[in-house]
Amino acid sequence: MDIRDIAADMVAMTKAGDFHIGEKYWADDVVSIEGMDGPMARLEGKEAVMGKSAWWYANHEVHGTTTDGPYVNGDQIAIRWTMDITNKESGDRQQMDEVALYTIKDGKIVEERFFY
Repeated sequence: MDIRDIAADMVAMTKAGDFHIGEKYWADDVVSIEGMDGPMARLEGKEAVMGKSAWWYANHEVHGTTTDGPYVNGDQIAIRWTMDITNKESGDRQQMDEVALYTIKDGKIVEERFFY
């Protein structure tokens, strides 16, 4: 599977409502970098990143999403999401606009960076 196939699959999954692309594509030594400070700003390893993902979905209600892309350049894939979410703890509803940049090696995500 080449990078364009992976990119198309990632977008197809999210457009179908399946945001668990990482579980399918993360490398065991994946690095995840958020555009914020805090304990989850940089995580290393599939288990740690899966924990962050589980925390996010447990703490946010997703009302709707849109997906734009993919945009491919060399070994990188960019995907843009807009999301209508509610923080379950605070009850605050917000509109997120996020770009994810994935670096692919041997068919797996070795690094993901989020911009918002």
